[in-house]
Amino acid sequence: MKFVFLGTTGYHPNNRRHTPSIMFPEIGLILDAGTGFFRARDLIQTNQLHVFLSHIHLDHCFGLTFLFDIGFEKNLQPTKVYVDSEKIDVLNKHFFHELLFPAQLPLEFSPISDAKAGSHQFLLPNETKLTTFPLKHPGGAVGFVIEQDSKTVAYVTDTTASLDEPYLRYIQNVDVLIHECYFPDGEEEKAELTGHSCATPVAKVAKECNVGELLLVHVNPLNESDDPIGIENVRKVFRNARIPSDFDTVDL
Repeated sequence: MKFVFLGTTGYHPNNRRHTPSIMFPEIGLILDAGTGFFRARDLIQTNQLHVFLSHIHLDHCFGLTFLFDIGFEKNLQPTKVYVDSEKIDVLNKHFFHELLFPAQLPLEFSPISDAKAGSHQFLLPNETKLTTFPLKHPGGAVGFVIEQDSKTVAYVTDTTASLDEPYLRYIQNVDVLIHECYFPDGEEEKAELTGHSCATPVAKVAKECNVGELLLVHVNPLNESDDPIGIENVRKVFRNARIPSDFDTVDL
């Protein structure tokens, strides 16, 4: 199972990083459609894309408007976009309102169902199983676990990491945990207020869940350095952690 980071920051792109999007080219699976979503065009290996949105804050869905160019000369079937059922109407009525985007995109919505209702499973190409689970975030969000050939990857974005959060039960023993980490330590009040995470709490989650590797994304776009979160504080708790860059590829 291989995946590529199309974007690794949050809120807005900067000179170094685009907002969240992770592509599994061999499956045609993409998690979130941030501003880095346009990069999918050069990686397409399937005749259809399956895009799962963690939520519809703009840094996670804006890239859907790039679908015309992503599919240009690719002969793709309409992209399937999976999102909470209640948010499909919001996207259609507002995000794709004719005054904002006056064209019909080549996509079809498929409901995940209510994010607060619990987990849901989807079967994808190459005998891949995707499980969704609820996350605490303003407006609601979901996380994902992808399973293929006994390998597991979890994606947890836009939530406040804590050892008492219910989502921990879904990410136990995964090979790779991709977890948001917008703030360094010391910004806990901001993290709680905005529904994001600080460095050490994420490390504690990785250790508690016995994950294989921790990859930290959705970092603060105002900091364009190699280390916007204080990675050494993370490694004091969970050693096998790093901050991936846009275009980084992981092959399990």
